[in-house]
Amino acid sequence: MSSTSSTTPGTNGQWYPPEWPDRIRALADGELTPAAPRAAATVLLLRDGAAGPDVYMLRRRASMAFAGGAYAYPGGSVDPRDEGEVAWAGPSREVWARRLGLGGDTTAAQAVVCAAVRETFEEAGVLLAGPTPDTVVADTTGADWEADRAALVARELPFADFLLRRGLVLRSDLLGGWARWITPEFEPRRYDTWFFVAALPAGQRTRNASTEADRTVWIRPQDAAGGYDRGELLMMPPTISTLRGLCAYGTVAEALAAADARDLAPVLAEARLVDGELVLSWPGHDEFTKHIPSGDEHATGGTGRAVHDRESGAGDRTRAAGGGGNA
Repeated sequence: MSSTSSTTPGTNGQWYPPEWPDRIRALADGELTPAAPRAAATVLLLRDGAAGPDVYMLRRRASMAFAGGAYAYPGGSVDPRDEGEVAWAGPSREVWARRLGLGGDTTAAQAVVCAAVRETFEEAGVLLAGPTPDTVVADTTGADWEADRAALVARELPFADFLLRRGLVLRSDLLGGWARWITPEFEPRRYDTWFFVAALPAGQRTRNASTEADRTVWIRPQDAAGGYDRGELLMMPPTISTLRGLCAYGTVAEALAAADARDLAPVLAEARLVDGELVLSWPGHDEFTKHIPSGDEHATGGTGRAVHDRESGAGDRTRAAGGGGNA
């Protein structure tokens, strides 16, 4: 097995729960039945700043059961209410089904796109919809908007009914598919998450409308990635990976134009047992590889940080898993 010198624990901000090694071993030994992943969607909301695009991020409350304290984007699980009939603009449901890797399942494709739009409104107060197929609402503030947003969060109002009552068309053309990650098999809460990019509509502004977040920030992807590298910002692998992908673009328009060429094949992690050592890796994303020597299962302590970073080697027991979560 080839390797390089390992970094010390906590030298970056990768979210790494201390219970993972035990769960990985239980999965490899056939003692853990993987949960079925739930479809989810999250949006990298962008705006042009003085030094390039900024991305909107929120910090999950430390009390959250999943990835507490980690920085993420607005997003959440697909809900059955996302399947209701809505006025639709942009690429057809058939086109989105192919783009999202859902074959001909147009119902599932609509639900994922609707979830992306709905969750962005629920958690950031930003709505990618307008009164006509080529317009977008300019202001989503005020008591009436807040009442609707709260009703959506409480699942008292179907998303389709919300759009219909306000005479709004869902603008699927304002979204660009960016990535797809699936939570590892050994995680009790699993998500099959599509990541989208979108520009902040003119006239609208973000606000921390999420009960799951204690902080929000507009930040350059390069600065957020730097904070992760220094161990100052905690993130899950899909979050930092998508951030790094944004760093190549000088404007929001450039990032949105690049979305169509992005590979949306799901990123699936692999957990291997090699001579008593656990090796956790995300194919195509070597920076997230973790080596956990036997007896070091609790070396992360309670911080959820990294143990050892090295190149992955060949293993004698391989399990396909997922790589990430709703982030």
